[in-house]
Amino acid sequence: MAARIEHLVTSGQFSLDGGTWDVDNNVWIIGDDHEAIVIDAAHDADAIAAAVGDRRLTAIVCTHAHNDHIDAAPELAARTGAPILLHGDDLPLWKQTHPDREPDAPLADGQVLTVAGVELAVLHTPGHAPGAVCLYAPALGALFTGDTLFNGGPGATGRSYSHFPTIIDSIRDRLLALPHETTVLTGHGDATSIGAEAPHLEEWIARGH
Repeated sequence: MAARIEHLVTSGQFSLDGGTWDVDNNVWIIGDDHEAIVIDAAHDADAIAAAVGDRRLTAIVCTHAHNDHIDAAPELAARTGAPILLHGDDLPLWKQTHPDREPDAPLADGQVLTVAGVELAVLHTPGHAPGAVCLYAPALGALFTGDTLFNGGPGATGRSYSHFPTIIDSIRDRLLALPHETTVLTGHGDATSIGAEAPHLEEWIARGH
């Protein structure tokens, strides 16, 4: 059976720099009837494990290490045996949430993950967080952006470890160069496309946040 994308929304809290906010997170599962990977194990290991079912989970991929994207990762890994993958530049953020549990393997720019015959290319896109990555699946026409690019613009850069000029560079150089018909599947909120967001780059820069 061909690979497919499944979508789960989980709810919890995001905490950083002394503040806490209620958030809904998108969890993405890519795979077929036999194997899958999870992108961003957020909040609810029970719900994610139920969605995976009896398939072999080959990886838990973290787009970045803000707590709301990784809080359920160790429990899901313990249940499934799947390795947790995170870009090394986000280890300081990871350790704020999981000081006693390291990720299992690093993600690197240009790395390719394969699941159910579909390739996911890792794009290092710092700015929202130093080790933020997006995953591009050309065969599915999809880009999983975490909190780097949303429907309506860049991810937030007003907190620790984030930097607005860097996220703009990442989006301009790495993401907007992709085919305009590429579907953008985000860490929160509704999907969009590269073509829908590309015309607004100068507006975001002028807005400056």
